[in-house]
Amino acid sequence: MSKDREFLWRRLHSLLGVIPVGLFLMFHLSMNFTAVGGEQAYNNAVGKMDLIPHNLLLVIEWVVIYIPLLFHAFYGVFIAFTASPNTGRFSTYRNWMFSLQRFTGVFLVIFIAWHIFETRIQKALGADVEFNMIADIVSNPFMLGFYIVGIISATFHLSNGLWAFLVSWGITQSPQSQKVATYVTNIIFVILSVVGVAAILAFA
Repeated sequence: MSKDREFLWRRLHSLLGVIPVGLFLMFHLSMNFTAVGGEQAYNNAVGKMDLIPHNLLLVIEWVVIYIPLLFHAFYGVFIAFTASPNTGRFSTYRNWMFSLQRFTGVFLVIFIAWHIFETRIQKALGADVEFNMIADIVSNPFMLGFYIVGIISATFHLSNGLWAFLVSWGITQSPQSQKVATYVTNIIFVILSVVGVAAILAFA
């Protein structure tokens, strides 16, 4: 792959990780957070999605979610296995974030695939995606732990990926702006993690 083409693929990978995949993650977490209000609150929130015509919903899902997610995931795995982390030689904060970004990315490919199988594919087979479905899934302590790790991996991957996006797109160029971005993205990580974990625990 030429340097110019690799540069463009990496820029696209970075962009899709924020828009639309990152935005969808925040939407998904906020919808799941309605479970904190109880079974009826969650079912009402999810039920609103059924108001969208089925064919239109499929187009939205593939164009806005699945296609960008598939590209981001598979190209991300390629990056993860071809990258050269420096944690053994340079034990700096950013090098550790570099390695964690790639580790969580590979793990998320497994987690998201399983999550889609347990929810979206089951819905396509006739099951209803509602409170009791998720409650049944996380009634198994192993699955609850798996989901908590998956959620935290997703929120870290997004927040740290946002920092990398700001750098790679030339938005934060100075060391000071990158330092500020580190604080902001860490706050985003904490907030999204609290929302996500609180949501999944509401089903337990």
